[in-house]
Amino acid sequence: MIKGLFVKKKKYATIPTGKVKQDVPEGIMSKCPECKHIMVTKELKKNLLVCQGCQYHYSMSSQERIASLIDEGTFTEYDANMISKNPLGFPDYLEKLESDRKKTKINEAVVTGEGQISGMDVSLAVMDSRFRMGSMGSVVGEKITRAIEKAIENENPFIIFTASGGARMQEGVLSLMQMAKTSVALKKLSDKGLLFISVMTHPTTGGVSASFASVGDYNFAEPKALIGFAGRRIIEQTIRQELPDDFQTAEFLLKHGQLDGVIHRSDMKKTLGTLLKIHSEGRG
Repeated sequence: MIKGLFVKKKKYATIPTGKVKQDVPEGIMSKCPECKHIMVTKELKKNLLVCQGCQYHYSMSSQERIASLIDEGTFTEYDANMISKNPLGFPDYLEKLESDRKKTKINEAVVTGEGQISGMDVSLAVMDSRFRMGSMGSVVGEKITRAIEKAIENENPFIIFTASGGARMQEGVLSLMQMAKTSVALKKLSDKGLLFISVMTHPTTGGVSASFASVGDYNFAEPKALIGFAGRRIIEQTIRQELPDDFQTAEFLLKHGQLDGVIHRSDMKKTLGTLLKIHSEGRG
């Protein structure tokens, strides 16, 4: 062998043929469940939890909703420490409530209070679907009723954002009674000539959709929100007909005259502020 004719090969890293798995910290990125568009979570939150690709509206927590609507530093919460009991002795109910309290950092499925929107005073109720799927129990009904009574006392407009699976089964008929109680309180609000705006978000169903959510002076919804009383399958089996694909969506209800508007989340505060201004001038 002639010296120097052959050169020793350098060692190179082997490139794997499969997909390279990258360690991305959990929560940094978010994938839209509708269009599968991938976004930086921080940017998604800046965009009010609306997909930049298809405009899909993610669910909002009550805290996020209030922050997006109420003027900074003006919100005062009502009845924050009110919690549910277990009047029917339903198995494991108290444990599930405690679990939701720890997970959501709120004590019930609705947060109520007062604040300002574009400088105008309002009383507010915001339901939170993370807590028992926003189901309406005795405390939810009581908190909403008290918020309405505060609106009457202070002569404020009342605004509610609904997100609920309906009446809370663990409280039986006590839950169903909240439909009547809240509706009576809203009648008193109406008799005083005060404004009531209902905004239905995804989902608003069951006893909530059949009571206070649907009796606003203005009934609005967010895009593609599911709104209805009974489930789609139950209705189809009852009437023995196939329902349209967009049945029980906000757009379907708007088309059939059951809503006054479908409002994009980025336009919500401006729209509410405009209506509040119009009605405050009317009262003046």
